[in-house]
Amino acid sequence: MKPIVISKQQWTALKEKVNKDYPPSVSLVREKMKRVLGFTPRLHEEWDARSGYHITMHLDFFDEQKRTMFLLKYSEYVAQNCNT
Repeated sequence: MKPIVISKQQWTALKEKVNKDYPPSVSLVREKMKRVLGFTPRLHEEWDARSGYHITMHLDFFDEQKRTMFLLKYSEYVAQNCNT
């Protein structure tokens, strides 16, 4: 399944929203995040010779139904550069 790629700024806003919607353990424990939200975040660094490192967050989903529910609930946080 293809990950959703977002900027670090989008990840910060999304994580704040998730922290408001769920208990802290959901965002602190990777297995619980995977079970409850259906994904785990992954920091991705890519080297660009002109601008240096380009850092993005990849949201790796493991369940298509949870991915769909996530996009319905949090689409405004990933809409700018969502590559679904």
